[in-house]
Amino acid sequence: MAKKGEAGFKGKSEVLLELLRLDAGSAVAFVGHPIHVMMVHFPIAFVVATLGIDVLYWWSGDPFWVRAGLWSAGFAFWSGVGASLVGTAEIVLVPGIRLREASWSHAVAAMTLVAIAGANWGVRLYYPEQILPHGLALSALASVMTGFAGWHGGKLVFDHGVGILVSPKD
Repeated sequence: MAKKGEAGFKGKSEVLLELLRLDAGSAVAFVGHPIHVMMVHFPIAFVVATLGIDVLYWWSGDPFWVRAGLWSAGFAFWSGVGASLVGTAEIVLVPGIRLREASWSHAVAAMTLVAIAGANWGVRLYYPEQILPHGLALSALASVMTGFAGWHGGKLVFDHGVGILVSPKD
C-alpha cells in the first residue's frame, strides 16, 4: 500500500489510497453506475412499506391492507432476489470486494433478509388469516434485518469505497 508521504499521494485519505491499491469498482454497472447500488432501494422501500401496511391493517382491520401487503411483500421478495443476483455477481467478479469482511457480512444479512421476505410473502399468499401476528412479526424482523444489511452495505461504500469511480488525479 502506498504511504502517505510518497510522491503524488500526499494528503490522500486512507480510502482513496486503498482504492488506488486494490480495485473495488463495480463490474456490473450501467454507464459507470453500479447496478446493485441502484437496485437495493426497491427491496428496502417495499420491506418498510410492508411493515407500515401491516400496522395499518392491525389498526384499521380493513381488508384492503391484506391485498396491499400481499403485493408489497411480493415486490419486496422479488426485487430483493434481483438485487441479490447482481450483488452476487459483484462479489464473484471483483476481488477487491470479495476480500473485504464487510462484503460477506452484508451478503449473509441480505440473503437472510430475502429469505424472511420470501416467508412473509408466503404467509400472505397461503395463510392470509395469519397476517396478524405472523406477517406483522416477519415484517418487523425484515425491517430490522434491512437496517443490518444496509449498515454493512454502507460500510462497503463509505469506509471501503466499493463501487466508487475514482480518477488517479483526485
